[in-house]
Amino acid sequence: MRSSNYEEDMLTLKTKSSAPRKKLTNPSELSDEHASEVIEMALSDHVGFAEIELEYGLHEPQVKALMRDRLKPSSYRAWRKRVRKFSDRRAHYK
Repeated sequence: MRSSNYEEDMLTLKTKSSAPRKKLTNPSELSDEHASEVIEMALSDHVGFAEIELEYGLHEPQVKALMRDRLKPSSYRAWRKRVRKFSDRRAHYK
């Protein structure tokens, strides 16, 4: 049988990993690591702007600004075209 310390440790790990991140109002406050995570989420077809906002506190225009600053212009335009194309077909996409 496992000790109660083990259970407490597991509870602490779960709590730390699921804790919400600090809400940001400015994309420039993001570390390079977090900016990369936001970009990866935004490029994914399975993650919407609402999920990015919940995790990082960045609204849609802020995510777009971050993408515009960090991606090559042609990559940004291709991403925006893809997002617009899908959003026209599905209201809940991005």
